[in-house]
Amino acid sequence: MDVVFHSAARVDERGVREQFWNENVQATADLLEASRRNGVSRFVFISSPSALMEYDGGDQIDVDESVPYPSRYLNLYSETKAAAERLVLEANGPDLITCALRPRAIWGAGDRSGPIVRLLAKASEGSLPDISGGKDVYASLCHVDNIVDACVLATGSDRVGGRPYYIADAETTNVWEFVGVVSRMFGFAPPSRRPNPRVLAAVVAVAEAIWRVPYIAKRWSPPLSRYVIALMTRSATFDTGAARRDLGYRPVVDRDKGLAAFKDWVDEQGGLEALAAPLR
Repeated sequence: MDVVFHSAARVDERGVREQFWNENVQATADLLEASRRNGVSRFVFISSPSALMEYDGGDQIDVDESVPYPSRYLNLYSETKAAAERLVLEANGPDLITCALRPRAIWGAGDRSGPIVRLLAKASEGSLPDISGGKDVYASLCHVDNIVDACVLATGSDRVGGRPYYIADAETTNVWEFVGVVSRMFGFAPPSRRPNPRVLAAVVAVAEAIWRVPYIAKRWSPPLSRYVIALMTRSATFDTGAARRDLGYRPVVDRDKGLAAFKDWVDEQGGLEALAAPLR
């Protein structure tokens, strides 16, 4: 075996620290050790920009890989994803070249449980509020074909050792406009209900207190969290210049082509209602 691509992770907010650590950090350490024992020459880790999100941070506009890890993380996923990424980058050496790719909100045909599908599932049943506060929120999303191409490119570059790279679509996305466009594409109204920010903060505070109980945390995801609110209210756009320079990365799928293929695929699955049913 020449290359290991490691993309598995506990992403859902359901779980306690031990589960997140074992599945995101220890599992990565085990894979690195197995790679060394079996003569693997390259290890490509699918990381996430969530590993760089500060607990009390704000917008991140056109940031690059020079941004340091947070002093305090938003949730267990962010914390353990960062710890796993550090393990991978520190493991780089002459016998095992390692790198980390940081796509955000991977989307596209074939997606059954990712963030875009989950948002649409909530929007289709009218349970997704507009929590933008009237603010434009921008994000660098990543179509699945673009991250796959970046993974392949990372196997052939001699410049990636020990480095992280942001990977993103060519277009910067206005998050709430995008939700509206895709909602209308599937024939339902985009989110319009705007809850009071103080009410949201109170709900999050109560949920965080309740979800400190291990019995609850192991079995259910919180109805709302500081992490989800941050994803939907903080702008996060990324400079992919390093990936262009070292990997030769260029997005292979644009927004319009990706959305058309996604719509066709969802229709083949029986429509959005059928696709979203297992998520409810």
